[in-house]
Amino acid sequence: MMMMMMMMMVVVVVVVVVVVVVVVVVVVVVMICSQLANCVCFGCRNFYYITMLRDPVSRYLSEWKHVQRGATWKTALHMCDGRSPTQDELPNCYIGDDWSGVTLTEFMNCPSNLANNRQVRMLADLSLVGCYNLSSMNESQRNHILLSSAMSNLKNMAFYGLTEFQRKTQYMFERTFSLRFIAAFTQINSTRAANVDLSEPVRRRIEELNYLDVQLYEYAKDLFLQRFQFTRQKEHQEVRLKRREERRWLKEQKEQGRPWPPKHKGGGNAGGRRGGGSEKGTEGEFPTTTEDYTSQVARW
Repeated sequence: MMMMMMMMMVVVVVVVVVVVVVVVVVVVVVMICSQLANCVCFGCRNFYYITMLRDPVSRYLSEWKHVQRGATWKTALHMCDGRSPTQDELPNCYIGDDWSGVTLTEFMNCPSNLANNRQVRMLADLSLVGCYNLSSMNESQRNHILLSSAMSNLKNMAFYGLTEFQRKTQYMFERTFSLRFIAAFTQINSTRAANVDLSEPVRRRIEELNYLDVQLYEYAKDLFLQRFQFTRQKEHQEVRLKRREERRWLKEQKEQGRPWPPKHKGGGNAGGRRGGGSEKGTEGEFPTTTEDYTSQVARW
C-alpha cells in the first residue's frame, strides 16, 4: 500500500513538471516572436488570422483618450528578433507611472510615441527593417517596406473587417466562416474619439503622424468593398440559379403529370416554390441596424 502511494506521488510530480515545462516553452515561443506568423506552426493547428482596422484619426484619438485616463503598456516587451528594444531605440514619452492627463499636443509631440502608425507596425514584419533600430536604413526605405509588409499580411489574412462598416463586416464574417450571429451588428458613431472637437490643422497633423496608417486604411477599405461586392454578386447569382432549377423541376413535374407537393400548414406555398421564396427573403433577412450608410458608403 505504501509503495502504491509513493508511485502515485511520483507520477503526480512528473505530470506537474511536464505541465510546467510545456507552459514555459509556450511562453518562451510567444516572447521570441517578432510577428504572428512566426508564433504558431501552420501545419500543426487549425486557426485563422483575423483583424479589425479603424479610421486612423479616430483610432489615434481613441488611444490618446485611453492613455489620458491612465492606461499604459509597461508590461509589453516589444520583442523582435529575440530581444526587446533598447532605451535609445525606444525612448519613453513620459516620466512616472503613467501619462495621465496628457494633452493632445503633448501626445503628438512625442517622436517615439507608438500610437503613430500603430496599425501598420502591428501588421508588418518588423524584422524586415531591423526591428526598432532606426539607423539600419533610411526612413523612406523603412516606411516603404513596413507598408508593403502590412498590406501583404492583411491581404493574406482569412478575414479582416472595418470598424466604420459594421454591417458589411458582419456579412463578410458570416459568409467567410459559414455562420450566423444571433444579433445584428450596430454602428455606434458616438465614441470618445468622435466627440473630440478638432481644428483642421490638428487633424492634418494627426494624418501626417499616421500617414502610413492612412495609406493602409485606404488600401484596406478599397479591397474590403471589392470583396463585399463580389460576395454579394455571387450570392445573388446562386439565388438566381436555385430559382431557375426550381422552375425547371416544377415544369418537369407538370409535364409528367405528377401530383404537386402538399402545401404546408398555414397555407404556405407549394414545396417547390417554398425554397425559392425562402431564398428571395435572404435580402430581407439581412440584419437591420441603426447604421447610417449615407455618409459613408454607396448603397448596394
